Amino acid sequence: MSHEDDEKGCMCGKGVTRRQFLTTMGVSGVAVAAASLGGEKEARAAVIRSGEATRVSLTINGKIHRLLVEPRWSLLYVLREELGLTGTKVGCERGECGACSVLIENAPRYACMTLAVEAEGMEITTIEGLMDGEQLGAVQQAFLEHDALQCGYCTPGQIMAVEGLLRKNREPSLDEIRRGVSGNVCRCGAYTNIFKAAKRAGELKRRGGA
Repeated sequence: MSHEDDEKGCMCGKGVTRRQFLTTMGVSGVAVAAASLGGEKEARAAVIRSGEATRVSLTINGKIHRLLVEPRWSLLYVLREELGLTGTKVGCERGECGACSVLIENAPRYACMTLAVEAEGMEITTIEGLMDGEQLGAVQQAFLEHDALQCGYCTPGQIMAVEGLLRKNREPSLDEIRRGVSGNVCRCGAYTNIFKAAKRAGELKRRGGA
């Protein structure tokens, strides 16, 4: 059968061309999807409406913050734009670079991938929370000593990843350190010094550093 016959003739003996079949299926698919979504539209609108705020209570760096947030707001947005905690950086905003890392219940999490409403009732620590007044925390001090940064943009997230690791294990191996920061990208390639800083921070913590 020629291409022309295939287009004009019957593929299945019932007088429907391939083009007609695909067109019909496309229209049918849209109709089914529309029918399905139509039934859910009102319910979904009732759950989340753009601009509609809800009250949350967030415990950040030991302090309770009560505020109104939209359900769609990420924790990253709330930290920076609503609370002014700009140490947490905006990077890829899709959970790939780690620049926005914070600790939630002592475990590193991407703030860009966490809704603010999800974090209610949990202990959140940002890089600002590692300091004691003007005194640097152990990981921050170690990063300074070992020059574990170049441009510095990823550094807050790297520090939080190391902090989370050391809260579980104050004497990690090099492989454990590598795994601990594997979710954080340093485009400058300062990994060697980051690993050294993590080792040093573990020493400082074992000596009683925060």
